[in-house]
Amino acid sequence: MHSYFKNHTLVAGALILTLTGIASRILGFFYRIFLSRTIGAEGLGVYQMVFPIYGICFSICAGSIQTAISRFTAADRDRAGRTLLAGFIISFSLALGLAAVIIRFSGFLASHVLMEPRCAPLLPAMALAIPCTSVHACLCGWYYGKEKVQVPALSQMVEQCIRIFTVFLIARIWEEQGRPVTVLAAVAGLVAGEAGSALFTLLSFLLFGNRKKDGPSVSGRPAPSSILTAAAPLLAMALPLMGNRLVMNLLQSLEAILIPVRLELSGLSRSQALSVYGVLTGMALPFVMFPSAIINSLAVVLLPSVARHQSLGNRSGILKNISLSFRYSSYMGILCIGIFTSFGDSLGLQVFKSAEAGSFISILAWLCPFLYLSTTMGSVLNGLGKTSVTFLHNLVSLLVRLAFVFFGIPRAGIRACLWGMLAGELVLSLLHLYSLRRLVRYAPNAWAVIVKPSFCLASALGIFSLFPDPLPLPGSLPPFFGTVLQIGLVCTGYLLFLLLFHKRPDHSSNSTVT
Repeated sequence: MHSYFKNHTLVAGALILTLTGIASRILGFFYRIFLSRTIGAEGLGVYQMVFPIYGICFSICAGSIQTAISRFTAADRDRAGRTLLAGFIISFSLALGLAAVIIRFSGFLASHVLMEPRCAPLLPAMALAIPCTSVHACLCGWYYGKEKVQVPALSQMVEQCIRIFTVFLIARIWEEQGRPVTVLAAVAGLVAGEAGSALFTLLSFLLFGNRKKDGPSVSGRPAPSSILTAAAPLLAMALPLMGNRLVMNLLQSLEAILIPVRLELSGLSRSQALSVYGVLTGMALPFVMFPSAIINSLAVVLLPSVARHQSLGNRSGILKNISLSFRYSSYMGILCIGIFTSFGDSLGLQVFKSAEAGSFISILAWLCPFLYLSTTMGSVLNGLGKTSVTFLHNLVSLLVRLAFVFFGIPRAGIRACLWGMLAGELVLSLLHLYSLRRLVRYAPNAWAVIVKPSFCLASALGIFSLFPDPLPLPGSLPPFFGTVLQIGLVCTGYLLFLLLFHKRPDHSSNSTVT
């Protein structure tokens, strides 16, 4: 077993990231439930409003630098140390500057950019997390380049645990003091979680990282000239990525800011608009995004795998990765349609005590297949070096969503936003598939990716309908556990039917790499 995972790094890396991702999201669910019952839907909406600024800062100082460090470390491991140091100097300097700007202009950003003055005291606290994010991102980039995913994976758990513990502790202290628990507690948890994960990755690197020196100098550290030499190509790769990420984050931030504003034009008050926004982004979307932990893990390891096969001219390897990722994304997405449409209303009421959250979950269920397919297909395109293509596709998708938000919400309310998400992901999936067909002449088998899983789902749901509703539970367990048991039965039936109809795919038929 150990030798199998050693020889199949794609499987091993995806498995590690998936397990930690699922565990982290399970903890996150309990955290979201606690927040929804402590600060309320409106408080969740205000909390979510600070993330557009946070996302923009991440795209500037962390995300693109992390990708560049990962790629250069993988390409030249003998110079990984100077690559990491050069990237860290660039990233941390930008992070400090951005944090200072946010602290200095927090009032202006809250009132004139986010359109929510209540975010003014939250932004300076959030700014403290940005340098920590920079440290964490750089070190994770180094670990990904070394194909050592254990530390980045564990850092997710460390971040989530520290965040939850901090918020629980603050809430307990404030309740004992007779103070109301506000959104500031959630922001404090965000900062503590980022600081904890940064410290964890830093200590792991210092204690167990590669101690090999890769630059000649008297002190044993990389010389300044070697750091400057490493910084030039690092910036050359990071700047285009930074520009792409910045444009995408600006548009995503515009969408997040516009949703409450356009909801007011539909007839809601500001408080009602923020409550609806909080239910959507703080309750319904995390539920729908939960299964994506598996797909995101696959996407992380797909990119270097596809790039490696391309560099070796291994056509069958590329096609195998595309076929596997397409099929399993489709399997997961179709299963989620059945689960969330059948149990969405119950989950919303039982978990968040919100019928509105249940309605959103049921509608967003149809997002899952296209979301998962676009995630994995986008990773394949990036692995093939088509980053500009994926950027243009994502840009078109976001513009479609913005059109629904701007023109649809005043007329149809929040449902226009939900249908905009569905339309955007559908467009994105079709564009990715079209590009892959042109690049590698890959055409998915409709039976394998649509008909078979749909039939298996229908069969599993049909058999499940024969069971009593609700299922008998031992003792006085809450109804939520009954719903979980029902979901488990449907998933088990679906998996058994898939295995029954399983046929080893032929990755070489009618597909070539151009």
